[in-house]
Formats: sequence, C-alpha cells, structure tokens
Amino acid sequence: MILLMTKVFSKWASGQNIDGKEFSVALTEVQLGKFEANLGGHLYKKRIRFKDKGKSGSGRTIICYKKDDRAIFIHGFAKNEKSNLSKKELFALKEFSKILFNLSAEEIKKALENGDFIEVKA
Repeated sequence: MILLMTKVFSKWASGQNIDGKEFSVALTEVQLGKFEANLGGHLYKKRIRFKDKGKSGSGRTIICYKKDDRAIFIHGFAKNEKSNLSKKELFALKEFSKILFNLSAEEIKKALENGDFIEVKA
C-alpha cells in the first residue's frame, strides 16, 4: 500500500499545522470502515485533527483509496471554511480519482520525482 498526497494538498496541510502521524491515523480508520462519507468512485471524506484541536472542529480530507493498492490525499478543507463539497467539486474530484487510479507504477514514480506527489511516511 502506497500512501501519497498531492502537492496542492501538501501545501494546504502544511498551512493547517497537521501532525504528520494524523495522515496514517486517517488512512487506518478508512481501512477499518471509519469515515464520515463514502462519496463513490473510491473517494472517502475523513476528519483529520489539526494540532491542538479535536477532530470535530478541525478539517476534512478527501482520500482516494483502493484497498491493497494506493491511498492519495487529494483535497482538504477546514470545517469553518465550508461545511461540505459542492456538486461541481464532487464531480471534479471523482474525475480526478479516475485519472489517479489509472496511473501506472512508473507514472507514479515519475510524479514523485517531479514533486507532484509527496509520499506520506507512516
């Protein structure tokens, strides 16, 4: 299982002061079926804790997850920024998810080398 985040998500996460271990915790919970919503198309909405705050008042992440394959954090937002995704955002994220799951191992490696993906260390 490879755990990644997009470059854009990484910038957002850095600005939110998220402890790095929270990404592994979030993935483990998704694997156990503990998530806020299954959005379809291998997309899951999962709460994530900001440093010094509880999960309920922190952020929401969108994770592309396919069992025994890969998990990619692609979108995040603070609960106080917005309550949920718009229909347009959800459609775009589902299309993006399709692209991500069609990437070969070689394409992922190249994206990591280029800095388009960042590997999350567990």
